[in-house]
Amino acid sequence: MKIFLSQKTLLSFLLLLSIAPVFSQSNLGIFENQGDVGSHVKPGSATYIPQHEQYVISGAGYNVWFDHDEFHFLYKKIKGDFILYARAEFVGWNGVEQHRKVGWMIRKSLDGKSAQVNAVEHGDGLTSLQFRKTDGATTEEVKSKLTNANVIQLERKGNLFTMRVAKWGEPFVTEQVADIALGDEVYAGLFVGSHNADVLETGVFSDVRITVPAREGLVPYREYLGSHLELLEVASGKRSIVYSSSQSLQAPNWMADGKGLIYNSEGAIYRFDLASRQPQLVNTGEVKNNNNDHVISFDGKMLGLSSGVQQLGGSIVYTVPIGGGTPKQITPAGPSYLHSWSIDGKNLLFTGQRNGEFDIYQVPAAGGKELRLTTATGLDDGPEFTPDGKWIYFNSNRTGTMRIWRMKPDGSGQEPLTNDEYHDWFPHVSPDGKWVVFISFLKDEVPAGDHPFYKHVYIRLMPLDGGKPKVIAYVYGGQGTINTPSWSPDSKQIAFISNTKMSNP
Repeated sequence: MKIFLSQKTLLSFLLLLSIAPVFSQSNLGIFENQGDVGSHVKPGSATYIPQHEQYVISGAGYNVWFDHDEFHFLYKKIKGDFILYARAEFVGWNGVEQHRKVGWMIRKSLDGKSAQVNAVEHGDGLTSLQFRKTDGATTEEVKSKLTNANVIQLERKGNLFTMRVAKWGEPFVTEQVADIALGDEVYAGLFVGSHNADVLETGVFSDVRITVPAREGLVPYREYLGSHLELLEVASGKRSIVYSSSQSLQAPNWMADGKGLIYNSEGAIYRFDLASRQPQLVNTGEVKNNNNDHVISFDGKMLGLSSGVQQLGGSIVYTVPIGGGTPKQITPAGPSYLHSWSIDGKNLLFTGQRNGEFDIYQVPAAGGKELRLTTATGLDDGPEFTPDGKWIYFNSNRTGTMRIWRMKPDGSGQEPLTNDEYHDWFPHVSPDGKWVVFISFLKDEVPAGDHPFYKHVYIRLMPLDGGKPKVIAYVYGGQGTINTPSWSPDSKQIAFISNTKMSNP
């Protein structure tokens, strides 16, 4: 593996070793236990470092191979289906053995001969999906076409196991193995093996997530999973969960003062204070059916809302002071989904369905006549002004694939900016005017005109004028993840929502 610990992280790790001679069983983050798997294994260790949200694991053992395994395991018991995700790195540039291993492990038991499936990165960069079908059987392997991955995801769906791996910034490469029966409840977690019984190797795991996905048959917009409100450093991809809820939280806006976020949940609007990490209800008067198309004015003084009003045809646009108050109705009819203020605060952009066609419209922020800006057949959505007011970015499936487009403020000069194998939605321009982030759905999961909840999605970053997008987050989410402008005022972070069922049955 050729991607290793950063100098900053390595220094933090060495400092930890100098002040903490023994790692306690209670400091294991989202996991329940740790231990050495196999017989007479050189003792390993594992700990969670809360200030860096990292797990540091040292393990020895002859190998994870043949008919038995030896390694150090940080794990918990899980029932049913789940998705395991982490960024994984070795400590140091050189190890004793090229086939030392870091990765995810799912086991039937803690016995060294247990049936198991693991997604693993080797010291020489080899990445593979390894599995032992029954206790004591010979280990088999599916090698990935990708080497030197540092993003590892392993998903269980019944007896089907899917490994997704990537070099951070690039899309996943996928391998699968079916018909591995490990039982309903399994041991799942992170592991390190040294491929040498006398040597300890150390791995560091960050952005670790265990996701319980939507069950088969979940009814969209009637049943919901829980939510993590996350912050993401755009340059590094480092993620941090700042709040979790069993309810559906959606579409965080970053406030102009940088001190809080706005999001919607169950029809209400909340302000989330980043210092106290507590939400507070925002007064929106009688407008209490708010959806995830809300946006803050560039000066930070006003909040635009979209709220469902059945007798008016669906979602209606309102404005209200940022601190709350009595909303003012802007659009007379729906569906109207708000997405942007103009830089001077005088106009609003929204997606409206009129005469059976979804197009982008402009309307005065004080109310008035709607101006239609797009006329192409298909769904045009997600319009947003650039901070200099020279462009409107939006997404459109007029070509058969949902792509990111832009146009001039009068609707002229419409041009596509993305052209690859994903359906791209909701472009958001950084406050410094240099970058665009957007969410990308997989074509094999989602049709071009839909952006549903609870899918495998990417958050991607692209230069303002176009170019090859870079993956900056690998997320289980979709609808509500990043529908609205969510950049921090300094253009260094974004806020988004990921989803999971908060407890196992």
